[in-house]
Amino acid sequence: MKMAISKKARRDKTAFITGASSGIGKAAALALSKAGYRVIGTSRKAAPGEVREGIRMIACDVTSDESVAEAIALAHAELSHIDLLVNNAGYALSGAAEESSIEQVRSLFDTNFLGVVRVTNAVLPLMRQQGQGRILNIGSVMGLIPGPFGAYYGASKHALEGYSESLDHEVRPFGIRVAVIEPWATKTSIEANSPEGDRPVAAYAQTKVRYQKAFDAAMAAGDTAEDVAATILAAARDRAPRLRYPSGKAARQTAFARRFLPRAMFDKTLRKQFNID
Repeated sequence: MKMAISKKARRDKTAFITGASSGIGKAAALALSKAGYRVIGTSRKAAPGEVREGIRMIACDVTSDESVAEAIALAHAELSHIDLLVNNAGYALSGAAEESSIEQVRSLFDTNFLGVVRVTNAVLPLMRQQGQGRILNIGSVMGLIPGPFGAYYGASKHALEGYSESLDHEVRPFGIRVAVIEPWATKTSIEANSPEGDRPVAAYAQTKVRYQKAFDAAMAAGDTAEDVAATILAAARDRAPRLRYPSGKAARQTAFARRFLPRAMFDKTLRKQFNID
């Protein structure tokens, strides 16, 4: 027999979201707040006491151990417990793999992967003490498939997949579950605000132009940040959580194709789709 969950019990749920100033992070913060969560979001430049559209914002640089520790301590003091962590902060890097310096790649991983590790490691002791918690890492379909002209972004999301699956097994005994949200093309500003390779190589220029045209078309037909936020909310509420939550029809179809199509057929389809033959 199912017991009804009271309005007060729903409102006692809390969430901490990194990268909540725009895009998926902002949409997730608003969706969770509307669903009754007390939400704290982060951005690198949040002012003391800042509130954006009803969401409490605090400053956090996920590449800094000190900044992360201070942000989690402040959030815990204000919320008293953290039931849900959404690791959303990150950015893309476009261009051929050869076109990025080691320094540029290191910076990307410091945010997209190590940033997740820093925040998660700061929250886990609190969740273990509570005896429950849920961690949702915002990955990408690019963590499942090849990412031509986005190799390092894809690699950071592949790393997140492996980390999340392993971590989920480690923390289950403490009542904590870990899952990956996997959007495909999403209409946010992540591409416009992300850098290109810092060592351009002319040999790739023509292929990149063809690829970018196809990629832009996929983005134009993509899901909204609110669509992904709905997936995040569903994963947060799921009583039998799964490891992976593809977000949207295109993401589900791509994940299915990656799993079941022969490698040669999948590669041929991908190259045709992005006009890189």
